[in-house]
Amino acid sequence: MADTATTASSAAASAANTSTDAPPFQLGKPRFQQTSFYGRFRHFLDIIDPRTLFVTERRLREAVQLLEDYKHGTLRPGVTNEQLWSAQKIKQAILHPDTNEKIFMPFRMSGYIPFGTPIVVGLLLPNQTLASTVFWQWLNQSHNACVNYANRNATKPSPASKFIQGYLGAVISAVSIAVGLNVLVQKANKFTPATRLLVQRFVPFPAVGRLSCRHGPGSSSPCKALCAWRPSAWPCHWPSASSRRCQRSRHPS
Repeated sequence: MADTATTASSAAASAANTSTDAPPFQLGKPRFQQTSFYGRFRHFLDIIDPRTLFVTERRLREAVQLLEDYKHGTLRPGVTNEQLWSAQKIKQAILHPDTNEKIFMPFRMSGYIPFGTPIVVGLLLPNQTLASTVFWQWLNQSHNACVNYANRNATKPSPASKFIQGYLGAVISAVSIAVGLNVLVQKANKFTPATRLLVQRFVPFPAVGRLSCRHGPGSSSPCKALCAWRPSAWPCHWPSASSRRCQRSRHPS
């Protein structure tokens, strides 16, 4: 333990930053203070930063090696805290923390906005047919399920049947709600055409929102309800600075 502490201390000393903007580097810790809303906001902006999607293979290897050097106290002179924070950001954005394998680009947290935005636009398209409603709801839930699976807690493997069951439940629920509400709106004789069109624009929200409250794999966000309604589960670590997958099983019940 003493050797480990000495190694970390010497590495931190060699990583002294000339910039006042970057705090002292801490391996596996958030760069920004988590005790304030602004710090947590900056932290999540870092996680979903789409610029990490364009990191080259060479840059990824350099980032991983830099963190390994820091861990073993063999940093080269002149490495700054900013470089270390950047290396950790790149590694955590691309590699799964448990398997160390690259996460497929559309399913990374940094890819959620650029790859998810077209789906949201499709969900909100006006005058949708039954087929288009089913398609966009299926695509949305499929994307969410893949994001959740790609960022899963791989230290506690779950059978594939559990993910498939959750995925099918999410798709069926979303499609049923969206199609059912569309049918009800179309049959509402008291609505004017303008009101009916306006209400139909909001149909995707309850369909997607209902799935956000589910706890099973394949839902829009398996731990949203847990972290929102059970203070004993706080602080939420999905996604966290050191892990991009849900760690709800590590929290007390």
